[in-house]
Amino acid sequence: MTRDELRTLLAQMRFNGMARALDAELERAEREATPAPELLSRLLRAEAAYRREKSLAYRLEQARLPWRWTLESFPFARQPGVNKSHILTLAGLEFVRRAENVLLIGEPGTGKTGIAIGLLREACLNGYNGRFYNAQVLLDELYASLADRSTPKLLKRLTSLQPLVIDELGYLTLKPEQINAFFRLMDQRYNRASTIITTNLDTPEWYELFQKKSLVDALLDRLQHHCIIIRINGPSLRSPEPAPPPPTPAPSSTSAKPSTRRSASAR
Repeated sequence: MTRDELRTLLAQMRFNGMARALDAELERAEREATPAPELLSRLLRAEAAYRREKSLAYRLEQARLPWRWTLESFPFARQPGVNKSHILTLAGLEFVRRAENVLLIGEPGTGKTGIAIGLLREACLNGYNGRFYNAQVLLDELYASLADRSTPKLLKRLTSLQPLVIDELGYLTLKPEQINAFFRLMDQRYNRASTIITTNLDTPEWYELFQKKSLVDALLDRLQHHCIIIRINGPSLRSPEPAPPPPTPAPSSTSAKPSTRRSASAR
């Protein structure tokens, strides 16, 4: 079988990784007299690596990450309100495996969204299928699903996301139907999948947001049952970095010369 015939067969079978590596591996095999099993093993490893790359690219695309933020690029030095070692421990994703929630509470600009995106990216890199949602967009999507009665299908899809990031759950204008649908979502995800929520409202303020005490009681009971709460009390990272202090002038190395002027009486 010629190389062209091999490429055609690999394309038909959608072995794109093997096709991409074919020429280089065949030439290497000719130079090194590689046994057939070893050549086949190299081609299969190339195919497996290609499929992992494609799968990762797909997960990152589906996650809808709004920015290319990572935990490595997070400015921990500028945010004293964040415990770096704690966040890096979360990056090990044990909370995802245990279906625990993460609640990030802080003022605007303190880095809540950056941490949430960084954790979601780590999950995608490790094989999880997660998704980033702005809170208002999510609630509007839930509300729109009521019109065509697709809410059960939407809730099923949202419940499968691991983890689900809900960003900026704050001062929103909510309809009763949105509130009920959001509670159903959190109820279905309870003990099944991890949810990461960022908010500038501490939990007592959720009663004013959702305007229904019994529902908020039930919501917080489920959310906080297995939950890691991180309160960020620190400066806004959107503020410009302070300018470095001016350099301290070096002490003069020349000593004062004695005066050569004579007094009038000495003339």
